[in-house]
Amino acid sequence: MVLAALLTFVPVASHADKIRDLVQVAGVRSNQLVGYGLVVGLDGTGDQTTQAPFTTQSLENMLKQFGVSIPSTGIQPQLKDVAAVTITAELPPFAKPGQTIDITVASIGNAKSLRGGELLMSPLHGADGNVYAVAQGSVVVGGVSASGRSGSSVQINISASGRIPNGASVERVVPNSFNNGGDIVLNLNSADYATANHIVDAINHLYGAGTARALDGGSVSVRGPVDPGQKVAWLGAIEALDVQPGDAPARVIVNSRTGTVVIGSDVRVSAAAVAHGSIQVTISEQPQVSQPGPFSNGTTTVVPNSSVSVTQQGAHMFKFGPGVSLDSIVRAVNQVGATPTDLISILEALKQAGALHADLVVI
Repeated sequence: MVLAALLTFVPVASHADKIRDLVQVAGVRSNQLVGYGLVVGLDGTGDQTTQAPFTTQSLENMLKQFGVSIPSTGIQPQLKDVAAVTITAELPPFAKPGQTIDITVASIGNAKSLRGGELLMSPLHGADGNVYAVAQGSVVVGGVSASGRSGSSVQINISASGRIPNGASVERVVPNSFNNGGDIVLNLNSADYATANHIVDAINHLYGAGTARALDGGSVSVRGPVDPGQKVAWLGAIEALDVQPGDAPARVIVNSRTGTVVIGSDVRVSAAAVAHGSIQVTISEQPQVSQPGPFSNGTTTVVPNSSVSVTQQGAHMFKFGPGVSLDSIVRAVNQVGATPTDLISILEALKQAGALHADLVVI
């Protein structure tokens, strides 16, 4: 692991959150859109058509719509200024025709960079196959890449993808169930029985008993007015209510790709003794040349010569008392000089021994 970081949370005073920050209204959601298009005007950094023939085919189909035909034989366009891209966007709830949304474009060929390119008009489809938006505009690229004739190159971030702010215009409304009759269901962002119960108590305290009821630990059903105008004002008032969320579960999250470890403030460890040490294996290769004897008609041969050594360094042992807190865990790990990579192994061992009283989540 090249990059490793240890992030910790310290206990803070409890505070109330707005209901709007804890729930999502059922049926009111964003929708994913996807499309295919061409980015033109690149400075020689587009697709190499010999390896991405679909770019040429797409351009020929587009030119036919404008009355321009390319002979099918004898001509093979070399389009270094054109790149085929996928287009993705998120259509927010209640988006109306004429409003604009941001889009992201990414090369699907072998284009080196989309910097300075212009996306031609492309439809964006939903999961049902209908067109919900039309995209077009100048691509903004945050990465930089440069290469020399000798093959050396430098790259910062990714230049084969970019964004177009307000690059798509909404053309179709997505139906939702907000204006339908019946109760409104509030889905908690993180299921928690205590939080759901606090939301029910806050709503019933303001609007009377029986207005809200918990369906389970992740959903709350609320009665409301039938008229859409009144429902908007009523739901806005409910979302502005202050609610004390339940305590977060004790959890340790480990990112195995980067070595990042996040430990919640409620994590506790039972009494345990931990021995930490590092084993280093060194393999060195020193090949030797074997020369044949004079007039033996033999050939020179390279004979491998390997040397393997195993050493153990930095052996330490530390003890956790019963109910030790997060601060004590971090302090003990830092004293023995363990890295976040070593901490992952220590936490896994404590979990297996039943001494770690928290959920260990590896992502």
